[in-house]
Amino acid sequence: MARTVWDSSVGKKTVMAVSGIVMLLYLVAHMIGNLKIYFGAGEFNSYAHWLRTVGEPFMHYEWTLWIIRVVLVVAVVAHATAAYQLSRRDIKARPSKYVHKKARTSYATRTMRWGGIILGLFIVWHLLDLTTGTVHSGGFQEGHPYQNVVDTFSTWYGDVIYIVAMLALGLHIRHGFWSAAQTLGAGGRSRERFLKGAANVLALLLTAGFIAVPVGVMTGVVS
Repeated sequence: MARTVWDSSVGKKTVMAVSGIVMLLYLVAHMIGNLKIYFGAGEFNSYAHWLRTVGEPFMHYEWTLWIIRVVLVVAVVAHATAAYQLSRRDIKARPSKYVHKKARTSYATRTMRWGGIILGLFIVWHLLDLTTGTVHSGGFQEGHPYQNVVDTFSTWYGDVIYIVAMLALGLHIRHGFWSAAQTLGAGGRSRERFLKGAANVLALLLTAGFIAVPVGVMTGVVS
């Protein structure tokens, strides 16, 4: 039964919708946590340490954090796989391009695929930069996330990569939230305006919230 659901287009869209909501909830929490950097190194580093001790003593050190990581990896892989397979299925269904382009297609809709690729590449870079320190500039300091973040956004390329990715994220959320609502049956004529407005507001708040961190470092508010 699970295979039958997965093989159907509706099933793949449902997987995309559910996995997208999981990632969206994480992004909201992640953005709020990121903004703690404005309260100083002590506050930010304490928050990073707290993430590793959530659930103690019932949960072992970092167990909760690893559970979150595993859930996110599953969500990202499921989301990307379903998106790729739906894209290939769409191409096979119409091997020749339309004579006339679709009307009233938003910029976010037209760039969903490229936005997804940009975000996928960014996730890899972000992990190598601030989690493993592999590509980090200025010397990665284990257990000092505040200084690591400041180091990253003290470079022009760190700012450019992050801001471009967050703009792509905003466009992705704007269209994705609306699509997920339609897939899960939350859409409708009476709720269309509300859902579109909610998608716009959510995308704007998340984009602004994430970009506020590099802007804070660039302007010297965070140093």
